Amino acid sequence: MKSGFAVLIGRSNVGKSTLLNTLVGTKIAATSFRAQMTRDIIHGVINLPQGQAVIVDTPGIFKHKKDKLTAKLIQKAKDALQGVDIILYVVDPSREIGDEERYTYGLIRNINIPKILVINKSDLPKEERTHQPEYMLWEKDFDAMFSLSALGARHVAPLRDKVIELLPEGKPVYEGAQITNVNDYFWTAEIIREKIFSVFDKEVPYAITVNVEKIEDKPDLFVIEANVLTSEKRYKKMIIGKGGLKIKEVGKMARRELEQALNKKVFLKLEVEIDTHWVENM
Repeated sequence: MKSGFAVLIGRSNVGKSTLLNTLVGTKIAATSFRAQMTRDIIHGVINLPQGQAVIVDTPGIFKHKKDKLTAKLIQKAKDALQGVDIILYVVDPSREIGDEERYTYGLIRNINIPKILVINKSDLPKEERTHQPEYMLWEKDFDAMFSLSALGARHVAPLRDKVIELLPEGKPVYEGAQITNVNDYFWTAEIIREKIFSVFDKEVPYAITVNVEKIEDKPDLFVIEANVLTSEKRYKKMIIGKGGLKIKEVGKMARRELEQALNKKVFLKLEVEIDTHWVENM
């Protein structure tokens, strides 16, 4: 029986969370085209006859901003490299190798455990994957290399099998049907935050978060109450929108996905509040 942890590491927006979801076969981590969507260490469990792999999603390495949130997220990603059995280094062949990529590569280069280079987004046209040859030159520094599409779920099975192969022998970390370390409150908050990023594109700053205050499972529906926290009054106005239209749009999108996932009607109440200390408290 094989068992252990395989950590996903890479720059923001290379597709780590999408890969986690695809490997596990269900949506655990929220995804977005925006940087810094992932802010916590999220586990997704793969159970196969030959063993169990716990895939660890991490915040993306994002070096272009110098603020408290970015510093905290980079530290979380660095901490997640400790005590794991395999490193899955995910790269985007449409983006050139620059200072940020070299910094990320430097974090793992001298860690003496099996490392796999994952070149994501193979579904992009070849003319958009212009930097793939540069990444492929790194193959010699890795135990294996795979080119795949996390979004299209193409060529993912060989990676999954290789992860199981490289894991040490051991007992399962998660027993029974549990496939993640996140609870319903965390997962619901992530879905809401994902929809905020979707609705506002680049208008809303990264410095927002969502706290779910209540989830009540009634016979005919779920009642969910959540607060959207932002650091400034002007952002609060923006998130609410004229006549409350923007926050209603967020609520509608989040409720639709929650109902599909929970297979039950959802009553979702969203409030927008100002909290200048939420980053310090995360």
